[in-house]
Amino acid sequence: MHVGHLQLAQDAIAALGLDALRCIPAGQPPHRQAPQASAEQRLAMATRAFANCPRCTVDASEVLQTGPSWTIRTLARLKHHEPAASHVLILGADALLGLPSWHRWQELLDYAHIAVANRPESPLLPAQMPEPLRSFWADHYTDDLLQLQQQPAGCLVSFTIAPCTVSATQVRQDIAQGRPITGLVPETVENYIIQHHLYQQTAH
Repeated sequence: MHVGHLQLAQDAIAALGLDALRCIPAGQPPHRQAPQASAEQRLAMATRAFANCPRCTVDASEVLQTGPSWTIRTLARLKHHEPAASHVLILGADALLGLPSWHRWQELLDYAHIAVANRPESPLLPAQMPEPLRSFWADHYTDDLLQLQQQPAGCLVSFTIAPCTVSATQVRQDIAQGRPITGLVPETVENYIIQHHLYQQTAH
């Protein structure tokens, strides 16, 4: 968890008019190698990072469950427990481009809206998206953000976030090479990383 994640959360709350934001660390991420930090350690860092963020909470459900952390599974659970709520799945542009590889990805909008965080320096260009993502975008995209409140699910929107030069890869590499990370992550997260000697071997 780095400062860019916290800025993204606040940008999303402001731009999308969210009542609350859940950070849900993946227990067993199905689309990448096993993280260097355990699921429990990543949950602990997320909890510390968001401890003082207004309207933000950390949801441990994917860490506590068994099996792969499929987003469709989490959204279905949220809809079951909060059927009257409108849930919004927040994705980065890179995650959006990889969406067709997700488990039951075309069903995601049955349970929630999707909001894509768009960086000003690299705007989304739907015409350059591969199929079937381009058709998915064309069928569901709206620039009317009020639809997120007026419909329970089904809309695809984008919103602009502040530029950020920090990345999780950079933070891990800095730690592995002995460089300071002060200012790149919340102080509580930095202290946890130091205490538990995380990311000090090989950076990925």
